[in-house]
Amino acid sequence: MIINPVLPGFNPDPSICRAGPDYYIATSTFEWYPGVQIHHSTDLVNWSLVCRPLGRASQLDMRGNPDSCGIWAPCLSYADGLFWLVYTDVKRLDGNFKDAHNYLVTAPAITGPWSDPVYVNSSGFDPSLFHDEDGRKWFLNMVWNHRTDSVGGSPKHPAFAGILAQEYDAAAGKLIGEAVNIFAGSDHGLVEGAHLFRRNGWYYITVAEGGTGYGHAVTMARSRDLTGPYQLHPDTFLMTSKDAPDAVLQRAGHGQMVETPEGEIYHTHLCSRPLPGMRRSPLGRETAIQKCVWGEDGWLRLAQGGLVPDVKVPAPDPLSRKAPDKATHRDFTGVTLPEEFQWLRTPQPERIFSLTGTALRLHARESIGSWFEQALVARRQEHLSFRAETSVHFAPRSYQQAAGLVHYYNRNKFHYLAVTWHEGQGRVLTILSCPGDWPDGRLQFPLEQPVALPEVGAVELAMGVNGANLQFLYRLTGDDWQAIGPVLDASVISDEGGRGEHASFTGAFVGMAAFDTSGSAIEADFDRFAYIPQDG
Repeated sequence: MIINPVLPGFNPDPSICRAGPDYYIATSTFEWYPGVQIHHSTDLVNWSLVCRPLGRASQLDMRGNPDSCGIWAPCLSYADGLFWLVYTDVKRLDGNFKDAHNYLVTAPAITGPWSDPVYVNSSGFDPSLFHDEDGRKWFLNMVWNHRTDSVGGSPKHPAFAGILAQEYDAAAGKLIGEAVNIFAGSDHGLVEGAHLFRRNGWYYITVAEGGTGYGHAVTMARSRDLTGPYQLHPDTFLMTSKDAPDAVLQRAGHGQMVETPEGEIYHTHLCSRPLPGMRRSPLGRETAIQKCVWGEDGWLRLAQGGLVPDVKVPAPDPLSRKAPDKATHRDFTGVTLPEEFQWLRTPQPERIFSLTGTALRLHARESIGSWFEQALVARRQEHLSFRAETSVHFAPRSYQQAAGLVHYYNRNKFHYLAVTWHEGQGRVLTILSCPGDWPDGRLQFPLEQPVALPEVGAVELAMGVNGANLQFLYRLTGDDWQAIGPVLDASVISDEGGRGEHASFTGAFVGMAAFDTSGSAIEADFDRFAYIPQDG
């Protein structure tokens, strides 16, 4: 069985393609660097990260990009012996404008080398590239209309002005001909995330609608001509959880179909698993897969019937079994950063971290939550309950210097257990918390008094997250773990925390952070990191 979500934790907007027996899914990474995650599978059940293709300054520089901007909705395809990847780099979130720039990169193999980007257009986000049977290529993206009251966090339908299609000349590296608005979507509105599929003389288009919250959906239509007009699916939607509040997989929408070598159809989609009893999704928007079947009327539907996606889905190979989740322990003795970790925005990682052979060394830069250059290295939270541990060697000389363990969403949503310095106590432990204070990002300090530490020596830090509750812990060498500070609200480190639904698009991360607002770039060494799933 396929057990959903197949890519747990922050992995939204899944674009799927097949090259021979191999399947690949590309997902959005927003402000996290390197850009785009690509996972590989041969059975649609077990997936492994194979590359993040946008990893150098000539391809991507997101310094200054606001939270939840950056890389939106990549589309991965395979044609003419190449992998093609199109994506948007969004430079503005709030207000009437988006400043969404679309690019294309190619590679002869999924692991690269990936080319420098070719600029395509900036008329809207969520691009896709369709390779037609006659060899022509078509570039699609939604078109953004700024002449509305649609602003970040409160999307209105008129801003989502339809799906544009324009021919792309690969040899010339540019769009040709006129752009045509081929599909305005259904009455559900907020049309985006378009993908084309051709079958039996029909062009089928699937789009995301309803916003990426609890009204999300995959809408389907078809036409005999690529540029339309398109006729809506008899059910309008291929899948949605909008009318199923008790479904495990909520917010279902935005995905793409793929055909197996045997002719079976599967469709990816994003989803979320909100905390029980509340509409908060710390794991962000995750990737799931549904089996679909063609009806006698020529329309695609979920194999299980209805519109609601399933957690368990028949796999192409009935003998495929999902590998169990395991704890991950890293000691940072290698020469490269372990694959699960990312950082924020900058194409110059050497300025914020290095591997010493025995530790991950953070070079403290700007404040936690900076949009430009902050030393934060973290991995996705993939389970509603987990424990994380690390050990830090750090000798601060000022209260402007801190290093420690962080549960992080963005600059308005984090909890941070940090070693720092206090005028009266010397080296201390403190907690810096920002529980969703938008737009100001004001801090709270849950400890009444910082906890005094020895002047030197390693400090071990941990957090235990159980659903909506987070408890920090610490210990010194040879001591037992002890709790520090009150139980904190982990639910706010979620898509819906703070500003609420439609305002944040990533997911919770857990990792190591250091800042030095004095500008001295003090160093902090972390010699291990453990992530231990504790879901049932």
